[in-house]
Amino acid sequence: MSKNITKYAYRLAKLNEIDGFRKLRDIENVGSNIIFEDQEMINLSSNDYLGLGFDKEMIDEFHETLKDNKESSYYTSASSRLLTGNHTSYTSLEKNLADTFEREAALVFNSGYHANTGILPALAGKNDLIIADKFVHASIIDGINLSRAEMIRYRHLDYSQLQDILSKRRDEFDNVFIVSESVFSMDGDEADLQMLIDIKNEFDAFLYIDEAHAIGVRGVNGLGCCEEHVCIDDVDFIVGTFGKAMASMGAYLICDNLFKDYLINNMRSLIFTTALPSINVAWTEFLFNQLPELHEKRMHLEKISNQLREAIEDMGYKTRGSSHIVPLITGTNESSVELSEYLQENNFFALPVRQPTVPSGSARIRFSLNANIEDWQMEQLIEVLRNYND
Repeated sequence: MSKNITKYAYRLAKLNEIDGFRKLRDIENVGSNIIFEDQEMINLSSNDYLGLGFDKEMIDEFHETLKDNKESSYYTSASSRLLTGNHTSYTSLEKNLADTFEREAALVFNSGYHANTGILPALAGKNDLIIADKFVHASIIDGINLSRAEMIRYRHLDYSQLQDILSKRRDEFDNVFIVSESVFSMDGDEADLQMLIDIKNEFDAFLYIDEAHAIGVRGVNGLGCCEEHVCIDDVDFIVGTFGKAMASMGAYLICDNLFKDYLINNMRSLIFTTALPSINVAWTEFLFNQLPELHEKRMHLEKISNQLREAIEDMGYKTRGSSHIVPLITGTNESSVELSEYLQENNFFALPVRQPTVPSGSARIRFSLNANIEDWQMEQLIEVLRNYND
């Protein structure tokens, strides 16, 4: 018997046939813009929602803090947190997070993927149920699949179905975990957090909310939708990332002390990975401390997002959501690729999102906006879209 590699070539060929083939791109950054294939473009496919990643003034200010903080100048940890990688920058950031959210504890991870693939498998066992919104992120689905719990996915934002499932099956399980994003990454729409809290209370369940696309851009102090809707204390597990609006790397969990200790002792993706270097953790805390002062950026981002969504609807396209993630639904993979190429020809870098990432027939351009986009640039983008529509 010999290896069979033809099936891999066949699958790649099939992806090519439906315009679903992915590839890596060589990108250079020029502030908030990018250079791709020798062309400078306005970047509409970045998760740097507040535009902090290339804020020279902020970067220079952070570098000044390093002069008197030798610990934060370390560029490697060379160990897991349970060995010698738990430097003081971790302790400082986690205390800061817990104090700011006014909760007992916080736990920091290497990435959102590390968090979502580790927390639920550690907490949920074979006598438990994880019930998740149909549109939760792939990292959450991977984490659920790694657990020994039973999984059920309810229709997107369909809380009647969620209640119906729990009414019929809650008594079969020790613990139930209801899992949702606050702002969903593909449609840019939002969960009804109060409804989820009411349901979790009714059925004595845990509530797990991923704030990856809300931290930094929602709430008076930028702490996410849980702050915006005044329900931080009512959500058992609040997960967020530092790799999007926070322009850094890593992720966090806001929880009770009991669960922090439990995860430190049972979460494989935390235990068996090298810790982030101290300088990265210090940069994260520096940016986190800036969030309350970035209200104007949040307001501008909200304004241009609403402006683009309204313009897309006026042109007769379908769009969804109510956040800074603004999808323009084209339908087919081919049509989304064609529109993306047209936008790039006109100096706007906006990439297609296609099947299988989104359901068949709902391929799209996902405009991922940031607060550095100026009014004139938004007006120019809308005009370019109108010309394509004509």
